[in-house]
Amino acid sequence: MAAFAGLGLRVSPHKVGPDYIDPGYHALATGRPGRNLDPWLTSEEMVVPLFLHGASGADIAVVEGVMGLYDGAAGLGASDSAGGGDYASTAHVATLLDAPVVLVVDASAAAGRSVAALVHGFRSYGTVRVGGVILNRLGSEGHERMCREAVEELGLPVLGALREAGGVTAPSRHLGLVPAAERRAEAVETVRRLGDLVAASCDLDAVLALARAASPLEAEPWNPSVAVQEEVVQRKAGERPRVAVAGGPAFTFGYAENEELLTAAGAEVVRFDPLRDERLPERAKGVVIGGGFPEVHAAELSANEPLREEMAAFGRASRPVYAECAGLLYLAQELDGAPMCGVLDGVRAAMASRLTLGYRAAVAVADSVVARTGERVRGHEFHGTVTEPVHGDTAAWQWAGSGPVGFVQGECVASYLHLHWAGSPWVASRFVDACGGERA
Repeated sequence: MAAFAGLGLRVSPHKVGPDYIDPGYHALATGRPGRNLDPWLTSEEMVVPLFLHGASGADIAVVEGVMGLYDGAAGLGASDSAGGGDYASTAHVATLLDAPVVLVVDASAAAGRSVAALVHGFRSYGTVRVGGVILNRLGSEGHERMCREAVEELGLPVLGALREAGGVTAPSRHLGLVPAAERRAEAVETVRRLGDLVAASCDLDAVLALARAASPLEAEPWNPSVAVQEEVVQRKAGERPRVAVAGGPAFTFGYAENEELLTAAGAEVVRFDPLRDERLPERAKGVVIGGGFPEVHAAELSANEPLREEMAAFGRASRPVYAECAGLLYLAQELDGAPMCGVLDGVRAAMASRLTLGYRAAVAVADSVVARTGERVRGHEFHGTVTEPVHGDTAAWQWAGSGPVGFVQGECVASYLHLHWAGSPWVASRFVDACGGERA
């Protein structure tokens, strides 16, 4: 992405699956929002429209895969994957887009013919169109030559060859890469160096030609205004309730389409940073707090007492608040012993001994500002913390294999469940309606 952007091309970045972190780096590389393509969270039918929405005006779209080529929702705990084990996999999305696939092969522990056998297996296993191979982590010129010759015997072009490159790294922790927003200056430099490395090691003209060989897509781009038009309660002319959306280094997880849907539903979306801002945005009628790493920034969040007190008063006044994962922790009484907002009185959060990760087919167990009892949504969990208790007097959701989870308290709903609102646009419209004093 960075290499193509460096050539002056407008690059549309996409990521298969529910991951939030990689799209942050994609945005640095391209100057455009990183967008996710996930058939399980949104539906098969929405993948192409969402892709076209994100790629509008771009010269090339690059889609990063998830896990292995054929690993799908079943590998993330989805028990009701309609299409089988490869549903929501990279191969599935490539098929929906009718897009060629470039295999990036780690050749560090294999000689040439074993690499070719691996490539042959990936190409013959399914029905995706493998258009070329990039050899990664090569050890020497001789190693590269062996791998190139073996792969080219299969009739596939080698589009690039990369050696180990010390210093071109991105640090990781318990949920994956450290988000770009937490290390912006270093991340910008890392992305620049990666772009230079790829430009010097890959045949970008050949990759671009492969992209141009993708079939035209017959669909209308997704339109957030159309998605919510049947859901929006008619408000007074010109009335746009202001919705404050948390951002900054501690709250980096969110899908671009969620904010677009809030705007389409009639909200004025305003960002605030709970690490730095001591007040909520003026005239805020509702607050949305997405995911991220508040556990890493717990001391700084706790030290911002003015904002914590204002959030507590906002919650006590039964103003609409929607919180996912990190937002849940921020609204708790404390996080790893550090005082938080206390909107959820008596709820304590702490780091856990293991990671919780997986898709969830959830059912609302209570009415809230985003759902009605019995309504179904598809989301995912991605966290390394736990809360005590796991739900309030009124829980938010339940799914197969779980008891009630989350909290509905007045106009506040908070849980570990992440939702891609393009799959359930009524979440946005109902929340905005609640901010405007209307309830459907």
